Amino acid sequence: METLSTAGLPAAGRTAAWNALYASRMSRVGFMPRDQSHFDAELRIGQLGPVKLARLSVDSCSIERSPGHIVHPSPRLYSFMLQTQGQSTFHHCGNEAHLSEGDFVLCDTGQPHYWSARDPSTIIMVRVEPALLREYLPTPELFCGQRLGHAVGLTDTVAAMVRSLAQRVETGIDAPYEEQVARHLLKMLSMNYAMGFGDGSAAGALRLRHNDIVRHVEDHLRDPQLTPASVAEALRLSPRYLRTIFSISGERLSAYILRRRLEECARQLGNPGWNAHTLAEIAFSWGFNSPAYFTRCFRDRFGVAPGDYRRPALQDRAED
Repeated sequence: METLSTAGLPAAGRTAAWNALYASRMSRVGFMPRDQSHFDAELRIGQLGPVKLARLSVDSCSIERSPGHIVHPSPRLYSFMLQTQGQSTFHHCGNEAHLSEGDFVLCDTGQPHYWSARDPSTIIMVRVEPALLREYLPTPELFCGQRLGHAVGLTDTVAAMVRSLAQRVETGIDAPYEEQVARHLLKMLSMNYAMGFGDGSAAGALRLRHNDIVRHVEDHLRDPQLTPASVAEALRLSPRYLRTIFSISGERLSAYILRRRLEECARQLGNPGWNAHTLAEIAFSWGFNSPAYFTRCFRDRFGVAPGDYRRPALQDRAED
């Protein structure tokens, strides 16, 4: 068991030092504390055969893995994330998951994601290589970013198992049994996901293609040339078939692209790290090419103009 902590890191540049320390053991991400003057975090890492178990405890903060953090080729992992203390929100693959204690969410480290918690929070991550996970969950990409609630299926049982194993790896498990235990854990996790979300063949295939579209959109969201037509061309789909696939979400693709751009703009407007950037700079960075159009769409979505949205959001951050 390895333990990393902000304890002992200098107050000046503590967040940057923690980012580098975390990246050396896990994945490249950016931590942003709500309180820039005080930030504590602890990461405990243990190995269970082919599976890594990591417990992360943090003060109120956000964690972002942006496209800039994802360097290819780099190891791609899937991570089952269990919320064990506090509440948080996880954005991934076009999904927004509001997590309470006992909830799971699945993350693909090869895709951007964003996690935030307003209060101290703890999560346990079960990290596994794609090839091994697919032995038990053939299409994990179907479930990325979707909340698996603590009352669904056997989630409470599996959560107890994850908590227990995260503690047991601290003292050690007999080496001859480590891989068997790890595979049993993956089998339980995968079975619970199949129970919770269903594992239909035709519906699953359609959702898989839908997720292909979502991943392409998320990867190119900042591109002002991104349109349903460009997505269809890039994925070699006819516009009609693309509309059919995306219709399972109950939302038109053009509306999805606009909504996601507005959500990312709103997130940055509430982020103190973007204080020095103008509204237009933020809008243009997410594919808008007209400040007037951005303002109109933002008002339609959130009920206020971008500038009015920004002031109370930053004030709330300052008061936390």
